[in-house]
Amino acid sequence: MTTLPGRPNTALLVIDVQNDVVADAYQRAPVVANIQSLVAKARAAGTQVVWVQHNDEDLSQGSEAWKYIPELVRLETEPLVHKSFGDSFEGTDLEEVLARGEVGALVVAGAQTDACIRSTIHGAFTRGYDVTLVSDAHTTSDNSEWGAPGPEQVIAHTNLYWQYEDAPGRAAAVVATEDVHFSV
Repeated sequence: MTTLPGRPNTALLVIDVQNDVVADAYQRAPVVANIQSLVAKARAAGTQVVWVQHNDEDLSQGSEAWKYIPELVRLETEPLVHKSFGDSFEGTDLEEVLARGEVGALVVAGAQTDACIRSTIHGAFTRGYDVTLVSDAHTTSDNSEWGAPGPEQVIAHTNLYWQYEDAPGRAAAVVATEDVHFSV
């Protein structure tokens, strides 16, 4: 249902599952296992997997902190998008990568729920993509000392409101890992 003409394909977008980003993430192990499952499903179905990797002054490109966690291994044939803003589209070649793959729908997983995940799902939706957030495959750290709700509430709230996102010609959805099915 995407508003992007000639873009019938879906891609799995794996955002910022880097050493320092998820070092103290809520439910890290089960979330990572779910992302591993999604990557395996996407690859088995021939669905493009696109990896997004953040860098900034606190997360220097090339450092151990910046690297993807060892449990998730990107294949050389899978695109890697480097970003320095929350929205994975801002200042990157993500749109070009997706256009080359004729992608009009995204399945999104990764970190941090209240930062780069939210920015990217909103950015994708406003650009015309259908966006499915995988409810048990995104996480965040505890930022309650700065006044934020706890991570469990942040994740639950994001899952709640995203399922009701609405706009002409686009679809938003929230599904669990076990309910994600990529077409062969």
